[in-house]
Amino acid sequence: MPDIRVHKAHLQDARNVFDLVNSLSGDGTLLRRSYAEICENIRDFTVAETSDGEFLGCGALHLYGPHLAEVRSIVLRPEAKGQGAGGLLLKALVEEAEQHAVTSVCLFTRIPTFFEHFGFRVAERDAMPDKIYKDCQTCPRLYACDEVAMVRGPLPKVAMLGPSKLQRPELVTLQVGSTNTGR
Repeated sequence: MPDIRVHKAHLQDARNVFDLVNSLSGDGTLLRRSYAEICENIRDFTVAETSDGEFLGCGALHLYGPHLAEVRSIVLRPEAKGQGAGGLLLKALVEEAEQHAVTSVCLFTRIPTFFEHFGFRVAERDAMPDKIYKDCQTCPRLYACDEVAMVRGPLPKVAMLGPSKLQRPELVTLQVGSTNTGR
């Protein structure tokens, strides 16, 4: 197994991040991101590489506020899987959240068993309204999402970006029966 190191991404890493993230967007594993969007958000990313500089993968930590951060776009090149790079990336992102004193870290995934080994647990997606309000509302898979919401730490008790609770339609009670008109 090669020596693997993780570090905060630099602008020069944007092309590798862009190529890798978008290589998994065709099947819906990850959302497609423009190169400009990757460049604008490169400071959110951490990359894993071999000791000789070969790019293995990336992950990002998106901060919503002191109450919530999200691990997103965590992905490895196929040939890098099983070498420990994914765990190193995740640990680095969780440590970054801790450095910012973020209370809760969430993520959405199709492989929850991997993240359970790092202290994440399954949660209701509407327990994280900032994530839902900001990102899920614009996702093309909004009504067909097959990802599992997970959280590490307590569930957030506040929301900063949108309503503190998801808007749900009010139910109206219907009265069924005869309308006694007195005839």
